[in-house]
Amino acid sequence: CEVRPGPEFLTRSYLFYANRLFKAYQFYYWDPSCRDPSYSLVIKGKLRLRQASWITRGATEADYHLHKVGIVFHSQKAMREVASWINQTSGEGCSEFLPLGRTWAPGALYELLSAKTERDCTAALGFAMHELSLVRVETHYQPLVQPQQSGSRLVEELYLGDIHTEWVERLHYRPTGYQRPMQSAVHHVHPCPACGIIYRADEHHPPILPVRAQLPMQLSGSWVSTHCEVRPAVLFLTRYFIFHGNNHTWEGYYYHYSDPLCRQPTFTIYASGHYTQGIPSSKVRGGTELAFKVTQARVMPVDQVTVMMLNSSEPGSCGLASSWSAGVEQDITATNGCLALGIKLPHTEYELFKMEQDTKDRSLLYIGERPTDGSSPDSPAKRPTSYQAPLIQCAGASEEFSNYISLKYLGKKDANGNEALKPLPVAFLLFIALLFLRWD
Repeated sequence: CEVRPGPEFLTRSYLFYANRLFKAYQFYYWDPSCRDPSYSLVIKGKLRLRQASWITRGATEADYHLHKVGIVFHSQKAMREVASWINQTSGEGCSEFLPLGRTWAPGALYELLSAKTERDCTAALGFAMHELSLVRVETHYQPLVQPQQSGSRLVEELYLGDIHTEWVERLHYRPTGYQRPMQSAVHHVHPCPACGIIYRADEHHPPILPVRAQLPMQLSGSWVSTHCEVRPAVLFLTRYFIFHGNNHTWEGYYYHYSDPLCRQPTFTIYASGHYTQGIPSSKVRGGTELAFKVTQARVMPVDQVTVMMLNSSEPGSCGLASSWSAGVEQDITATNGCLALGIKLPHTEYELFKMEQDTKDRSLLYIGERPTDGSSPDSPAKRPTSYQAPLIQCAGASEEFSNYISLKYLGKKDANGNEALKPLPVAFLLFIALLFLRWD
């Protein structure tokens, strides 16, 4: 069950044909467990892959054209709500799309968009398919875990463009980051109870996902990214957090890279501070609201480009002036952060957290999605209403950063005899298939 900014709760199923046509289903729900459907969209169009993206490395740019968008309501309440949105915000051609007194007809398909008649009543729903303008397919192999079995299973995942965190920006935003990946209907991660349910659904029979237990918010321990994360504005990073529940303090390590496989490190940020007691979110069901105070930070540049940038920053704005060198960490607390990297200290962020268990009973931690415009959620009004990719709890992990870094990097001496950081290959991402989309 996906959470989009708003919040919106949905599941998706997309089918791409060899002749470039596609058919996409988006199923919307009232609840964060995707068990109470509101309405479904069926979207038909054409997709043409273009060149490799100049902005987001590893992605392919694409053009799409919508032929039809239809909507099926799953209750009178949903029909009434959507009709109200359309009648309030749409132009003449849509004002009578759904008269408010019309009775809900189960299974009836209403046309929201038609290329032939040039009718488009989708804007009121905040609907756009700009996610199709940025495409990436990743293939990797998942080890077989059943007894008496060896080998691995092919897994294909489709990454599509991110959705802007501001509702009003959605309709014209061109993605530079990704949403969480969609799984191939044939070559998907196992186990995946939701995959078959969503694959077999259609606009008249929306998927009802299995019941999942709500986990209490227990932050204590260490949490780490499961893969290389791509954020808007060409940011590639992995994250590592340590939460000390006994005194509500936290530490975070943010590894930044210049490539979508997270194999070319640029700099690392360490931040620490304290956090508040969480309270249930009234806006995003299933979420917990917290406030995080950042009181201390350190930066370690890894590549020469970052070193040059920091050394050329305004004196007094980022650590000791002209004193940066690769592989050497420096405290930036005394300069109230680092202007060149957009870090301000002290700093408070208003966050949204959620905990879940995956199908292997591992604990996952979802932290609020960062604003697409690169700003910070530094006021309650900017608190996220959706989530980033989940972090996984490090089972029995030490709270010493050195133990974590030894898993990620191989020490290597540079020409001056200093310790440099050389990243290990990321086994999760074996290669990128950019030439075709396969969705059996």
